[in-house]
Amino acid sequence: MAAWSASPSLRHLLLLRPRLPLGTACLAGSFSRRHIHGHSRRRLLSSSASSSTLTHGEEASTQGDADGVVDVNPPRGTRDFPPEDMRLRTWLFDQFREVSRLMAFEEVDFPVLESEALFIRKAGEEITQQLYNFEDKGGRRVVLRPEITPSLARLVIKQGKSVSLPLKWFTIGQCWRYERMTRGRRREHYQWNMDIFGVPKVRAEAELLQAIVLLFQRLGITSSDVGIRVSSRKVLQAVLNMYSIPEHLFTEVCVIVDKLGKLTREEIEKELMSTGLSSEAVQGIIEVLSLKSLSKLEEVLGSDVEAVADLKKLFSFAEQYGYADWICFDASVVRGLAYYTGIVFEAFDREGKLRAICGGGRYDRLLSTFGSEDIPACGFGFGDAVIVELLKEKALLPDMSRQIDDIIFPLDEVLEGPASSIASSLRKKGRAVDLVEDKRLKWVFKHAERINASRLILVGNSEWERGMVRVKILSTREEFEVKADELELARTMLVS
Repeated sequence: MAAWSASPSLRHLLLLRPRLPLGTACLAGSFSRRHIHGHSRRRLLSSSASSSTLTHGEEASTQGDADGVVDVNPPRGTRDFPPEDMRLRTWLFDQFREVSRLMAFEEVDFPVLESEALFIRKAGEEITQQLYNFEDKGGRRVVLRPEITPSLARLVIKQGKSVSLPLKWFTIGQCWRYERMTRGRRREHYQWNMDIFGVPKVRAEAELLQAIVLLFQRLGITSSDVGIRVSSRKVLQAVLNMYSIPEHLFTEVCVIVDKLGKLTREEIEKELMSTGLSSEAVQGIIEVLSLKSLSKLEEVLGSDVEAVADLKKLFSFAEQYGYADWICFDASVVRGLAYYTGIVFEAFDREGKLRAICGGGRYDRLLSTFGSEDIPACGFGFGDAVIVELLKEKALLPDMSRQIDDIIFPLDEVLEGPASSIASSLRKKGRAVDLVEDKRLKWVFKHAERINASRLILVGNSEWERGMVRVKILSTREEFEVKADELELARTMLVS
């Protein structure tokens, strides 16, 4: 080992300060609102503030007063992303993107601000009551998008014949809904969407389901943790046909029966009766939607019904793809959005602690509601909040410690120029470098622990006079001198 030319006290510090791993406590609040409690809560300028009145009957929040006091919390139902949470979000989004790449999907994006007309549908959907909508300064009715599929449909229409079918597109976008918050449900969230346009057969749904399963597997989640309920809107349509129920009631009935499991059977029956359905029809609908066996459904509806044929084909594909143990038939799954027309599905945690993890289905007639020619389509939305809650439950959150390659520290003010040159050279070679100045060496070591640095590069007078710098490998406590222009080579030699 080369002789150490710095002072004895400096050498003692270098030898006794090993690299310590950053703890995982920073993940405890990941992807959640970060509250400020007790004495640690700080007002920016003073402790007194006026309250402004909020709509929707919410508790008023402090917005500001004559002294300029500002509430440092984000609006209710929204989140900040400090560095540790941002690292987790980036990691999750990278998983979304990698699965999409493996499935040969292309990424697209759309504005968060959309025309209100895109999301107003005469369907009695909850979503139309949860819009963040307003009039802009030009008098146009706009909305913060509550979901992504209509934006996707708009882009497909806009692209027209300039694109060839099938389209396999994905996006990761922010969505907004003014709704009651529960675990895994916020008023803003990010959503991974994958959609296929131009494939009328069940193969498209089978591909989407594989993407979902592939993501779960990459995250360490198994089929004993999560299942995917599958059904078809055509099941409900077949039942309505059995009781000669008018076509125009189909969407309204879908919205009601989507509440199965959320409301009591008596409440569901009452809502169905209010649409004008007979008691016999109501009982028939609920009995069929209570079925959990595809063979039982076939006995009730017959094998020649399109819904049964589609589902049998999908379950056959599931066997071939190798994810049959992930999916199960559940006739109660209809999904709450009005535009679904065929197979629908949603993923759930088998312990029943969380709301639906993701959901989707076929929507072959969405484009015509916007005045365009319909194209067969299906897709799903996968939110960021519930999956993180599940990963916490299963202790599967990754270590999101900050990772830095090098810390460069000049031991003298006159060496700041050389230190800057070294930092610039290493960064150009792809190294993550933190250049630290005007600090005590003890602080630098603690900083190295905090950011999980790999190397500490000290630029000292006696070493620099010889064109050298001192390097300390923080994981092994090994230290040596190396020429400043051979720092990258020294790293390669250590790795080999």
